[in-house]
Amino acid sequence: MCDSHGADVPYNFAPFTQTHIKAMDEELELIYEDAKEQMGKALEHLAAELLRIRAGKAVPTMLDGVMVEYYGSMSPLKNVATITAPDARSLAIQPFEKGLIQEIEKGIMRANLGFTPQNDGKMVRIALPPLTEERRRDLTKQARNAGEHGKVSIRNVRKDANEQIRTLKKDGLPEDSAKAAEDRVQKFTDDYAARVDVQVAEKEKDIMTI
Repeated sequence: MCDSHGADVPYNFAPFTQTHIKAMDEELELIYEDAKEQMGKALEHLAAELLRIRAGKAVPTMLDGVMVEYYGSMSPLKNVATITAPDARSLAIQPFEKGLIQEIEKGIMRANLGFTPQNDGKMVRIALPPLTEERRRDLTKQARNAGEHGKVSIRNVRKDANEQIRTLKKDGLPEDSAKAAEDRVQKFTDDYAARVDVQVAEKEKDIMTI
């Protein structure tokens, strides 16, 4: 192609080839897979957060966030002790090394979980006080807040995915294909948000069960 003076002018309107279409489709699939992976991670994080919220029954996972000083570095409690629930109202922590008992007590107090640890020289025990109605409401609120944070993370993933789709659109992705892609990402978002609601509802039921 030449201009009025006979000089060559680059031709920028190459046909939209099947190869180009295939490449776009592959890019979209990568966007979908990444979005689902990141939304899944948001659900996993929420599950971990909900485990830390004390419900009516004693479970070892209540202490998952406790860190203990071990030979100069901080280690998860579960890595230095065996945690069991002898009954519905108590936890027993058996350290792998006897000298860790005091450090375990300190770690539990630092975690500010509302538990008062006691030791008999061999292991640390925690007696869970009954939950008051007011405390149950507070814990339910914590669970709901954790759920909202989970949904925010999921919506942020949707936002990132849509931005990538818009970039593909600028590179030649047809309007209808871009719209279909955004609709698909929205379906992922709705699905994972619904899963958040299920997790929170189950936790609320657990908290309110006397």
